[in-house]
Amino acid sequence: MPQTKILVDIGVRIKAIRKEKKLSQSDLANLCDFEKATMSRIESGQTNVTIFTLFKISNALNIHISELFKT
Repeated sequence: MPQTKILVDIGVRIKAIRKEKKLSQSDLANLCDFEKATMSRIESGQTNVTIFTLFKISNALNIHISELFKT
């Protein structure tokens, strides 16, 4: 699977969970101590994310990190 497909899939999953939690992109960015533009790039799969970044996002969403990889 190409790296870009993986990044897009993770971004789509983050966005879906964020919306389920009724958080705006700005809300989640603030919880993670990111800029809103950074969160936008993550959700659109335009940036390579580290495991540390994924942990910050999963903690902010109050989910286990494995939830970000489910299809």
